[in-house]
Amino acid sequence: MPRPARRTMRRLLLALVGLGGLGVVAFLVGFVVFADRVPRREVVLAGTADGIVALTGGASRVVDAVELLASGRGRRLLITGVHRTTNSSELARNVPDFERLFACCIDLDHEARNTIGNAVETRRWTHDRGVRSLVVVTSSYHMPRAMAELGHRLPEVALIPYPVVTPARAEPWWSSAANARLLMTEYVKYIVALARMRIEPVVDLTDVAQRRPRPPAAVPPGPAT
Repeated sequence: MPRPARRTMRRLLLALVGLGGLGVVAFLVGFVVFADRVPRREVVLAGTADGIVALTGGASRVVDAVELLASGRGRRLLITGVHRTTNSSELARNVPDFERLFACCIDLDHEARNTIGNAVETRRWTHDRGVRSLVVVTSSYHMPRAMAELGHRLPEVALIPYPVVTPARAEPWWSSAANARLLMTEYVKYIVALARMRIEPVVDLTDVAQRRPRPPAAVPPGPAT
């Protein structure tokens, strides 16, 4: 290979290495910012919303969501991503003091299999029930992606995050290898979700859900507080 060509190749390789290094630095800086913004304490809601949605993935999410409903923070609750074989009676055992709410004010979604599905089914539910504001209940580390997915499909609905923080997740992310791995995995999923949402048509993703039979649109009165 002639010397000028070798120089050009060397410069190209150095440029690629430099760009790769900048990409790694940007990725790591983004991760640190993401991890530091993940709540380590549960928030105290000051107001109320039309509805509440709990994204399954941990018993604490459902318990906290039902307690919010019982305290009047929303008129109705959707628990999305429930296993096909799980019914209201099984979930009610986790909150025996509020078992009555499952008969009047709680809807179960058995269709969603991931966060995208949660957002699709929540969109359908909010439209069916006339919900204009929504408290979102999920784990703290999952909240950024959940809010992004829900906000993408529900731009007309006001979303209020209610992060669930378990004792294991209350520690700083750098103090635990398990927490660091979990947050790194969630960060990658979050980046992929943001990239996908930039090119993804919302209507196409929700057409299937909107064609399913719908429950009555009326929102019954919420629990007495």
